Amino acid sequence: MSEAISHDEFPDPYTMPLEDIDVSSPMLFKANAFWPYFERLRNEDPVHYCKESPFGAYWSITKFNDIMEVEKNHEVFSSEVGGISIFERMEDFKTSSFIQMDPPKHDVQRKTVTGVVQPSNLALLEPVIRERAGKILDELPIGETFNWVDRVSIELTTQMLATLFDFPFEDRRKLTYWSDCATSSEVNGGTTPETVRRAALLECLEVFTGLWNERINQPPGNDLISMMAHSEDTQNMEPMEFLGNLILLIVGGNDTTRNSISGGVYFLNQFPAEYEKLRKNPELIPVMVSEIIRYQTPLAHMRRTATQDYVLRGKHIKKGDKVIMWYVSANRDEEVITNPNEFIIDRDRSRHHMSFGFGLHRCMGNRLAEMQLRTVWEEIHKRFRFVEVVGEPLRVQSSFVKGYEELPVRLHAW
Repeated sequence: MSEAISHDEFPDPYTMPLEDIDVSSPMLFKANAFWPYFERLRNEDPVHYCKESPFGAYWSITKFNDIMEVEKNHEVFSSEVGGISIFERMEDFKTSSFIQMDPPKHDVQRKTVTGVVQPSNLALLEPVIRERAGKILDELPIGETFNWVDRVSIELTTQMLATLFDFPFEDRRKLTYWSDCATSSEVNGGTTPETVRRAALLECLEVFTGLWNERINQPPGNDLISMMAHSEDTQNMEPMEFLGNLILLIVGGNDTTRNSISGGVYFLNQFPAEYEKLRKNPELIPVMVSEIIRYQTPLAHMRRTATQDYVLRGKHIKKGDKVIMWYVSANRDEEVITNPNEFIIDRDRSRHHMSFGFGLHRCMGNRLAEMQLRTVWEEIHKRFRFVEVVGEPLRVQSSFVKGYEELPVRLHAW
């Protein structure tokens, strides 16, 4: 088990020269010590240039409306040129996916797989999710301490992913493993050796290529692999492009929902008055789900690369500069969100947040994520008066995926 890290290991950002602030450190996120850093940047330098970091020089965009401006201007701020995260792509092992593309190619590839999250398909998926959530929750021990992340959050999202891909159900934990390897490489500041990451992703490609070859010889189905295999826009992808799209869909469907399921339990324990509000008013669950997603912000950032010079808030961003949109900061922007540091389950306009991004790259699975979380919380509420957090969570070592490895809990029935 990894060691927890203390806040005290990091300097107070208000004692540092502004130009020395670097919010890219994965250890800063593992320690949950980044909040005052972003607070200072929002207040004093919302378009901030860090000239030296483990990931090179970069701009930090930390306010909600500034991020919207960057997101809307895909001609100037490209996803394709440098990828979507602060880490540099490995030239000898470079994947591609539609989130790393600009229009028009982005649009046609994305359209191919959006059918799986259309309202009609979500209506078919909801009873499946509800049944599986109920089964997972019914098998949990009452009154014993266990890791909520592994027993509930990972298990539920992995089952859902296996359904979306029509992936062999007994091998579903491979999806979790591949997702974790994709986002936790040492090159990214994580803990997974790069050799292990590459081996895992090549295994992922091999397994899914086998599934692709099966599906392409069958009538079109309603799963993601069949959709890509039978669409003329995606059926001729190069292997690394296929792998890139697989990882995008796996990480998008796994890390985000998984960490919001864990985060919701943690936040309700941090704000016991809100938990009491939920017990008395379970009809607040749909609004609470959006607030969980805002408060968690499962992906801390997205990256764009400037394709030409651009001025934002008087700062001169140069062609080729790396521009990081910190969603985790935008979701605490006091100018846009009232009392943003408070977790309020009946918040007005609770869906007005940046966790799903904005514009043409807005998360295509946002409605699926909301439906999963709503269903899970409805089933939790039926069974348990209190999911008690009995220790501090162990957080993921990443400045990209903002998540949890462990959350010790104890259940109390009604």
